[in-house]
Amino acid sequence: MAEINLMDCYPRSTRPIEERVAKTTDNDRAIARQFGKEFFDGDRLHGYGGYSYHPRFWEATVRRFRDYYRLHDNAHVLDVGCGKGFMLHDFKALMPDLTVAGVDISEYAIEQAIDDMRSFVSVGNAKELPYEDKSFDLVISINTVHNLPLEECKQAIREIQRVSKAHAFIVVDAWRSDDERRRMLMWNLTALTYMHVDDWEKLFIEVGYTGDSYWFIAE
Repeated sequence: MAEINLMDCYPRSTRPIEERVAKTTDNDRAIARQFGKEFFDGDRLHGYGGYSYHPRFWEATVRRFRDYYRLHDNAHVLDVGCGKGFMLHDFKALMPDLTVAGVDISEYAIEQAIDDMRSFVSVGNAKELPYEDKSFDLVISINTVHNLPLEECKQAIREIQRVSKAHAFIVVDAWRSDDERRRMLMWNLTALTYMHVDDWEKLFIEVGYTGDSYWFIAE
């Protein structure tokens, strides 16, 4: 189990936290947590404010994953919280012989998946993955399992561990300082489980997670 930033090639958001929190209401958060059209392609206060494919988001990051984990050409990769399948699309573009799969809680996202990924992604809950033990060489879950309540979040991480036969990488909401905690609470729309990085590491040990991890820190 290692803390490593494999998202260092992903573009950073420059949206001001204070401006967003001044406008966001409990109703906006409730809408976001439905993970429907409003979350992906609705108002910015409800989520992405428009979620469409652009190669600048995932191309460099999937190369980072491939190189770090030394994935072989016909490896099996699972994305837990795959959205519209953009990361998996870029994985297949980079490694055509790869076997990919994705699950997401959002029926809307799966219905709107990028065309070449529609047969590889399905609606599902991270706490109960529909795959056999040790099915994947790499399981990736970015900003997803923290959207579950604590006990379900733990179960989702156990599931990621179960279906991985080699590697896993998780990103979750976290903080290292009081200021980062304050900013996280201001920024958060959908996460139900968030904590200090030390507490996440204790949780990983508790559930038997041996994969890698990194943190989404509100800045």
